[in-house]
Amino acid sequence: MSKKEDLKEEEITVTEELNQTTDNQETVDEVAKDEPTSEELIKIEKDKFLRLFAEFENYKKRTTRERIELFKTAGQEVMTSLLPVVDDFERALSHIDDDKEAEELRKGVLLIYQKFYKTLEQKGLSKIDTNPGDTFDAEFHEAITQIPAPTDDLKGKVIDCIEKGYKLGDKIIRYPKVVIGQ
Repeated sequence: MSKKEDLKEEEITVTEELNQTTDNQETVDEVAKDEPTSEELIKIEKDKFLRLFAEFENYKKRTTRERIELFKTAGQEVMTSLLPVVDDFERALSHIDDDKEAEELRKGVLLIYQKFYKTLEQKGLSKIDTNPGDTFDAEFHEAITQIPAPTDDLKGKVIDCIEKGYKLGDKIIRYPKVVIGQ
């Protein structure tokens, strides 16, 4: 081989090496562009942390709210099962009032009823006042039946309350059962 050919071959080899070096540099640049910088990584991790922290705070608030609601209505099942006893006391008192000979019995039953009811009130039970002539509201009353209204001004209003309603805190645990005018 001649020197010219050797030089030409070296030029080709050098040119190829230069091209390969340029290609390698471009590859390194592309990889550097694809990889996030340390500042970007910190920003991403900080965002993840803030989201996790906010989610945990929402969880704490929700569980606190649920716990408060549970304490408020924890006795709902017991209160609901005791309401028929309250009704029986009220019926007994109304029947004893008719009998004048049972005055002492009436006083004893009345004392027991008042003590029992005050205890329930201390635990959050309260009556829903429903009187004849009140406007019927489907959100607060349960209509048992409709009867022809004795007067026009009683149409759509409560005529009689068959069974009293009760609330435990702010929650209605038994709706008053009423008769409404038609």
